[in-house]
Amino acid sequence: MNELATISVNTLGGLKKRTRGDKVIWAMVVLLAIVSLLAVYSSTGLLAYKMYKGNSEVYLFRQFAFIVVGVLLIYFAHEVNYILYARAAKFLFYLSIPLLLYTLFFGVRLNEGSRWIRLPIINLTFQTSDLAKLALFMYLSLLLSRRQDVIKDFRAGFLPAIIPVAIVCLLIAPANLSTALLIGATSLVLLFIGRVRAQHLMLALGVALVPVLLLMGAAALRHQISGAQPEKPRIESGSGLFVRMNTWINRVETFMYGGREALDEDNYQVNQAKIAIANGGLIGLGPGNSRQRNFLPHPYSDFIYAIIIEEYGLAGGACIMFIYLIFLFRSIRIFRRCPFAFGAFLALGLSFTLVVQALANMAVNVNLFPVTGVTLPLVSMGGSSFLFSCLAIGIILSVARNVEQLEGEKKALALTEESERRAEAGESQH
Repeated sequence: MNELATISVNTLGGLKKRTRGDKVIWAMVVLLAIVSLLAVYSSTGLLAYKMYKGNSEVYLFRQFAFIVVGVLLIYFAHEVNYILYARAAKFLFYLSIPLLLYTLFFGVRLNEGSRWIRLPIINLTFQTSDLAKLALFMYLSLLLSRRQDVIKDFRAGFLPAIIPVAIVCLLIAPANLSTALLIGATSLVLLFIGRVRAQHLMLALGVALVPVLLLMGAAALRHQISGAQPEKPRIESGSGLFVRMNTWINRVETFMYGGREALDEDNYQVNQAKIAIANGGLIGLGPGNSRQRNFLPHPYSDFIYAIIIEEYGLAGGACIMFIYLIFLFRSIRIFRRCPFAFGAFLALGLSFTLVVQALANMAVNVNLFPVTGVTLPLVSMGGSSFLFSCLAIGIILSVARNVEQLEGEKKALALTEESERRAEAGESQH
């Protein structure tokens, strides 16, 4: 027993030395990984029945493999000095633009949207907007850190920062409007923290609100014309950049006017999520006891939060939200402690985009936002979004690791100076 205890202590000590950076963020990653395993295993029963004749362990092991790869990605990313990310930021941003263009015109089409490209040889798909989002916030952090002297100027400070945001959002919006809006909103928050003038930000916000207001107006007009019955989404047979326009209008109309009696797909998702939340109550039905996983579309990705509430109750759902808020608080702490502007903006920007995405997913699940295709970071079933979320967390931990290293060097220097002063004082007394 003593030998086992010694081995476990040594193992924990070794892990503590190897995993540097903010230990609380590491703990949040472990907790979310455990929740992900439980929730994905529970919610993939129907999918496993369709694809693997009921062998749901396939998705359990698949998710476990994604978590292992993700944790390794976090570890190796946090071992890299974050200054190297500054050197890679411009290259990754410029790389993401042609990838987004290629995806828009030649990508894999699913649900009327072209969001993925298929990688040759390995025959896997990945969502280029995930790479573009990561690259954009790295590039924005670099721009903000280098242009603080002129950041209040419209031409020299604001335009160079807002143009990359506009390009990325415009390229993502035709296939994934919700992601484009979240990226735009998070970028404006980061620019505000980066001391961009409020008047300039309000101008950008006003421009961004124009298509949103047009969508709301189109939804209201359609509802009035169709006799107060939300119209079912039509599948366009043609091709073009805005084939999803009808879907956007329908979702906004459903959110604004849809009732329980509406039978379209978006209301079906919302109603099934409501039933799952009502089933869960305060403490939930227990792990693996979800009833709505067989009726709720995408219970393992877009609507996994509703399954978590059904199985673990409102208390479990509140705990998940609390974990993300703790993660944001720790990232803000890194931002305040980091002596260099690029590292500070990088940690804050990447944490904001993860937490905003998580809150948006939760809001959709509880019907506070219209239905979107946004996943719950580190919890939804693995894919490119899961891995890029892990990479973002690894970069945040890289900043935290360097901050701790600098603080440790300062403390060591202060102790050395203090000991030298005491030695000099002792010699003078003699």
